Amino acid sequence: FIFFVYYRALIFPLLIREGKPTPFFTFVLALLFCVFNGYLQGRSLTTYATYPPGWLGDLRFITGFLGWLVGMAINIHSDHILRNLRKPGETGYKIPRGGMFEYVSGANFFGEILEWFGFALACCTIESLAFALCTLFILGSRARQHHK
Repeated sequence: FIFFVYYRALIFPLLIREGKPTPFFTFVLALLFCVFNGYLQGRSLTTYATYPPGWLGDLRFITGFLGWLVGMAINIHSDHILRNLRKPGETGYKIPRGGMFEYVSGANFFGEILEWFGFALACCTIESLAFALCTLFILGSRARQHHK
């Protein structure tokens, strides 16, 4: 979880080329959501979640961790494809090709949804499931808009 937040908050913005500016209100809402969700996930896992001995070897944890890992790899690779879609100074719409974009039009969204459902399965907490469902509904609607 911390690795993804580090990637999304610090590395990803440094890799972005020029683009449309983000409205300040959107930035504030995203920041508040990330702070609240980060607190909720961290508090849940460090204070309330209890796991039986051997949990890291449990099929639910292993399957969830692999889902999270594959989802993150798809997400990061799809972000790379999107960042390099246009040459510097080029404008206009381009359809991404390669990676999971060969199978779904919103590969970056698909990767992130898979990532957080894997996280929810690995953690088995109501908070992680709530985050996965929020991700599905928010990114699912964005993916649908992008597809159209």
